[in-house]
Amino acid sequence: MSKDNHKSAATEVDDKKGFKDRYNKEMRKLQIELAHLQAWVKKSGARVVILFEGRDAAGKGGMIKRITERVSPRVFRVIALPAPSDREKSQIFMQRYIGYLPAAGEIVIFDRSWYNRAGVDRVMGFCSEKKARRFLELAPRFEAAIVESGIILLKYFLTVSEEEQDRRFRRRIDDPLRQWKLSPMDITSYQRWWDYTRAYDEMLKMTDSQHAPWWIVPSDDKERARINCISHILKSIPYERVKFDEPDLGKRQKRPGDYIDPEMTLNVVPRIL
Repeated sequence: MSKDNHKSAATEVDDKKGFKDRYNKEMRKLQIELAHLQAWVKKSGARVVILFEGRDAAGKGGMIKRITERVSPRVFRVIALPAPSDREKSQIFMQRYIGYLPAAGEIVIFDRSWYNRAGVDRVMGFCSEKKARRFLELAPRFEAAIVESGIILLKYFLTVSEEEQDRRFRRRIDDPLRQWKLSPMDITSYQRWWDYTRAYDEMLKMTDSQHAPWWIVPSDDKERARINCISHILKSIPYERVKFDEPDLGKRQKRPGDYIDPEMTLNVVPRIL
């Protein structure tokens, strides 16, 4: 390797490390703000719905993980529903989602949502074209009722290019730690890219409203997508910092004289490190 090529490679490594350091620093700031948001939601009794839709492998799971990893699951509830049961199939379509809407002091994050009807259900033929189009007509009215009830509703659609999706799918195939992420539905969405494109384009156009607009999140760069989206969430909710009342821990009890440590009498996991 020439000196110039060696310098170029070293510079690239330094740039990546520098960006990673900046990303981690910024993410910590945002997660601290999410903790402040949590405290405000609990105190004020606010109700928030954050809805994530998008292409397969666009990074919805990673986005939700960064939002929720430093806050309470009792406040930030993640809803990722499986395929509907026979009973749920017989219900009014929106019925299965209504029960998951937030009560006072809760933030509900939908990892996919009622928009399955306009995406996978429509493309894969799980519902008729008539039912899909009727959903597109009714969704804005359903969301208007949610917003009018006092719930803050935020909708995000994560996009990814064909090339980047291809790279991520192939990475999943090659990595045993990611293979579980690759479902038959993912393979079909990969093969039918343009069918999904047409369905998503119409969905976004017909269900973008003044009371519940769509926000597009370009996600070829996952780290930048996370920073941009979480920043937008925080700016979109009019929360205030709540003063933390520091507790007085007091004094700990003294160890009883007759106490026997369980490690002395029970099995202890062998130490590897």
